[in-house]
Amino acid sequence: MASDGSPLRDRLEAIRAAGLTAFAAAVDENDLESARVRYLGRSGEVSAAMASLASAAADERPLAGRLANEVKRELENAFENRVAELKAEGEPPGLRPDLSLPGRRTWIGGNHPVTQVIDEICEIFGELGFSRAVGPEIETDWYNFTALNIPLDHPAADMHDTFYLNDGVLLRTHTSPVQARVLMGSEPPIRILAPGLCYRRDPFDASHAPAFEQVEGLAVDEGIDFVEFRAAIDFFVRRFFGAGVRTRFRASYFPFTEPSAEVDVSCFLCDSSGCSACKGTGWIEIMGSGMVDPAVFEAVGLDAERYTGYAFGMGPARIAMLRYRIPDIRLLYEADTAFLEQFV
Repeated sequence: MASDGSPLRDRLEAIRAAGLTAFAAAVDENDLESARVRYLGRSGEVSAAMASLASAAADERPLAGRLANEVKRELENAFENRVAELKAEGEPPGLRPDLSLPGRRTWIGGNHPVTQVIDEICEIFGELGFSRAVGPEIETDWYNFTALNIPLDHPAADMHDTFYLNDGVLLRTHTSPVQARVLMGSEPPIRILAPGLCYRRDPFDASHAPAFEQVEGLAVDEGIDFVEFRAAIDFFVRRFFGAGVRTRFRASYFPFTEPSAEVDVSCFLCDSSGCSACKGTGWIEIMGSGMVDPAVFEAVGLDAERYTGYAFGMGPARIAMLRYRIPDIRLLYEADTAFLEQFV
């Protein structure tokens, strides 16, 4: 701001120039503090000039007042900047910031690849009328085994290698107890997906974990047959893995379904020509499934003569490993953000 001959404004401009020079010339904290007191102190040059505004001509006060505030702000900024400079100059060379380095991008986070797979599975089955359902991770052996046609002395119960907390109470070994709870609390038609954590005494190795995510599905209504069941699975496979991927059902055994089937998909990694992922067979197993056993309906109080349904379950961690070609399941649990952020 030009002074145009005003004595007060000329004085403020002189204070500005002298203050900036004094702050820049300060060689240590003592010099800098002396300059601050002289120019910005309670009795300093700026305060004295601002006090003289009261005696200035009325037409000069507005311009002189704005200039006084401008000079004060500029000197305060110069003081703060010199404080930072002196602090940096006093640090050992290895601790001084290298302003020539590129900035570091801050990763704000994102959904885990297993969570992404779960959300996509739920979204696809949502188009078929399925909704999410949840249940407790601490269960009773009745919901976890007995209601699902698995007697406690049955070998299938031993296969799960369960974590028992006390008599009859355990960490659920699958999300199937959610199905039993929904069947007992709702009237068909029912179409649900039950994603969640499960726990088994599995070793923590390249393909197993003692705590893992599982997604199970259940559809119950009048007149549901195997044709509808297979159509639903085919729809999911095409949407999730691609239109060219084929589905294969292999006869299997599960206590809570009859008939039961393992569901395989044609290997989308090698186009069914044979690779390590499909073990040279051209097929990859993705889920267990089947028509709900009438014994399950009887256990939860539904008329097995009236209702039919199908159920299926899959491990989203395994599917994430296939989709992203992750060789070791431990990477999904132990990897740092540098590994996980590539899936965002």
